[in-house]
Amino acid sequence: MTHAQHFDDRVCTLGEGPLWHPTRKQLFWFDITAARMLSRNASGPLDWQWDEMVSAAGWIDEATLLVAGETGLWRFDTESGARERVALLEADDVVTRSNDGRADPLGGFWIGTMGKKAEPGAGAIYRYFRGEVRKLYRDITIPNAICFSPDGDTAYFADTAKGAIWKQHIDRAGWPSGKPEIFADFSGVGLNPDGAVCDAEGNLWIAQWGGWRIACHGPDGRFRVALDCGAAHVTCPAFGDDDLRSMYVTSATEGLADGALEHQPGGGFTWVATDMPTRGQAEHRVVL
Repeated sequence: MTHAQHFDDRVCTLGEGPLWHPTRKQLFWFDITAARMLSRNASGPLDWQWDEMVSAAGWIDEATLLVAGETGLWRFDTESGARERVALLEADDVVTRSNDGRADPLGGFWIGTMGKKAEPGAGAIYRYFRGEVRKLYRDITIPNAICFSPDGDTAYFADTAKGAIWKQHIDRAGWPSGKPEIFADFSGVGLNPDGAVCDAEGNLWIAQWGGWRIACHGPDGRFRVALDCGAAHVTCPAFGDDDLRSMYVTSATEGLADGALEHQPGGGFTWVATDMPTRGQAEHRVVL
């Protein structure tokens, strides 16, 4: 595998939440702390400013996204820019904001929250399904790595602060069944699991904050291969393009030491690798 190359050179303080829209054939992503949603199309770069921090999205139809924000989940029209809140998400808690999220195989949407200053245990993971937001896990510091196995019966999630990723069996309605089990524990080696995505073979591709790479772990949790990036703080991968063999990667400048950008001019860029050894899964549609 070669290194990832530049896809978009707009610098994000906290780039996150890349979503490849499978019918528009278009990538959307976020700069969380700047309250921006970004994209590109044939005409060039696109940029939407929000009134609150936004972090993740799922697709509803050709023109509409479900966007997770600081106070709720929003229906967003990509053509007009119109937005409408469809559900509250810790709207009365000024400490927290949304973070990582992804649609599940049943059309639900899993979304994590966290403290704006990563306050210990301030966050949680919720599932939005058929108009209801239900809390699944509590006392999480930095929820990340929300993704789903291709057979649809396993969910994954991480707490970056603990350095661990869990796997969770989910039932036919998409709800957790039984207790989550450790999938991979990086705490002993000082690696920080951030966003992740499952490919079509069930491998987990995990962004390693501070690690300059996306690490691939098999369904058994064992390391297989890595995609190198030119940014230390990679945050989340997404498979895309017509054959789902390209990988897009967001990155951040937040948390870098003074002068660090002199040694990584691509910090905060969005990256792409077009020679991935495996295909991704098409992102599931959110059903309102």
